[in-house]
Amino acid sequence: MKIPRLVKVRTTQRLVVHGRPFLMLPAKLQNSSLTCADYMETVWQKMKAINVNTLLGCVTWEMIEPAEQQFDFSELDKVILGARKHGLHLVLLWFGPFNNCLSTYVPSWVKTNPKRFPRAKLRKARGVLATADVLSIFHLEREEADIVAFSNLMVHLKEFDEDHSTVLMVQVENETGLLGDSRDSCPAANQRFAEAVPKRLVHFLEDEWGSLHPDLKEILSCGRTTEKPTYPEGNWEEVFGKGPRTDELFMAYHYATYVNEVATAGKDIYPIPLYTNTWMNYTGENSDNMFSVVAGGGGMPGDYPSGGPVSNVLDIWQKFAPHLDFISPDIYLNDYESSCAKYRHRNQPLFIPEQRRDDYGARRIWIAYGSYAALGASPFGIDTVDPEDSPFTKHFGLLSSVSALVLQAQRNPGTSVGFCFDELPKRPPVDPAKPITRRWGDFEIAIEPCFVFGKQDTGAGMVIYLGGARFLLIGWGFQVRARSLSPKATFTGILNFQEKIVANRETGELKTQRWLNGDETRSGKSAMMPSEDPDYGGFPICVTIPTRTMIAELELYDIAEDRE
Repeated sequence: MKIPRLVKVRTTQRLVVHGRPFLMLPAKLQNSSLTCADYMETVWQKMKAINVNTLLGCVTWEMIEPAEQQFDFSELDKVILGARKHGLHLVLLWFGPFNNCLSTYVPSWVKTNPKRFPRAKLRKARGVLATADVLSIFHLEREEADIVAFSNLMVHLKEFDEDHSTVLMVQVENETGLLGDSRDSCPAANQRFAEAVPKRLVHFLEDEWGSLHPDLKEILSCGRTTEKPTYPEGNWEEVFGKGPRTDELFMAYHYATYVNEVATAGKDIYPIPLYTNTWMNYTGENSDNMFSVVAGGGGMPGDYPSGGPVSNVLDIWQKFAPHLDFISPDIYLNDYESSCAKYRHRNQPLFIPEQRRDDYGARRIWIAYGSYAALGASPFGIDTVDPEDSPFTKHFGLLSSVSALVLQAQRNPGTSVGFCFDELPKRPPVDPAKPITRRWGDFEIAIEPCFVFGKQDTGAGMVIYLGGARFLLIGWGFQVRARSLSPKATFTGILNFQEKIVANRETGELKTQRWLNGDETRSGKSAMMPSEDPDYGGFPICVTIPTRTMIAELELYDIAEDRE
């Protein structure tokens, strides 16, 4: 198969393009940027300068079907040709009925015909029902119209791009779910809610209880126990109880089955990878949120999009939307690493289609690539920042040079770790940057912020275990210490520490530059990968030498002696 595809590799999948594994260094445009080829002419070269190789951008329903059954792909074709000309790939985002939980990108002939395309209804005080700015998923005509439009898009992509693979994947809808209430209360939705819960859902929850995500188990057991429940027959409230969590299960099942119908139609036409993304719950145990939740939404279903594929209903989406290849988290205000872990559930591949574009976000992409075998991690709003101001210029630049090495490490689960270190708070009670430890071969290594005399700098990177006593260090602002695991070892030291450059990007072949020792190892204590401008804190001797290529190979040794 020549078209882009996902290939299973042990416990994950990798993206193959033109017959070769491909590591996406992706970035997402502002919501409407890809609707104008002239605008994109001002963007392409900036993306190359930031070292992006894949751009995420929208294809909107109103753009391609301004009048019913009259399709126009002329602007999209210009955009695809522009990307192809500049050697960039695209991931197209289908803004059909749903974008950010709203129906603002639907054509005018849909917006202005609420009888044919009814809106969701939201419950307000005193029994008032408010009309939402989003189409209800409980009406067949809307689904059929969406399928027709998406099918025509996939037909056109197959005809226009199959021989080129400029378009790597398609996202089906954008951040589905209902805001403002935990479930739709239009008459059709109420009727479905009063009907018996589909047996296939109940059987799935009972039969696969042991493999369900812990977040789903918690809400199904009401937080009291993790023992497998037994469900009676009945409607949604009779089976699961009354409350917003039951509403969320109801909406998740119907959103998943709906999106699957759209994805199935597209997959039958042009089977490139398809996925959907998630507006996450920004409160809770894994929140990384110093901002008002109003900016993102969180708390209970309806505060965040009810029915969207958040972790506590992820299993339902994975089961009932099987024509999606994976489901992705948009990580802004949640703990990055725990979010990565949650969305590797059932060994699905990790792809992050939206995340922060600042330094804080950029550092964290190494966790995704190095520890969770990510297909890509994509900052949002990349076209409205200049290359010299974007931290991704540096991060993607290094990742681009070592992509063959990263892909090789991803083939062998457990042989790499990605990490980042943030600035210390002004008044930290303790150093928050705890060493990251791994046991590989006969050694335990500890990765920690690089020693400086002055203020600790930020750091990011990954360590790849090469076998034996050899390790590849990539990044800056960190150091590696080690100890032998042999009970007879009385000493652990650095045998070799060599600065490397990439001699061949295609194969990942490395060439030795400097042989590092002395000050670069703190006299043999650790392999140091300092930042470009380490703070000496007034110390007069320059012994913290900046890492130059940001790639080095470390080989350890130990001395084993009988202890007296």
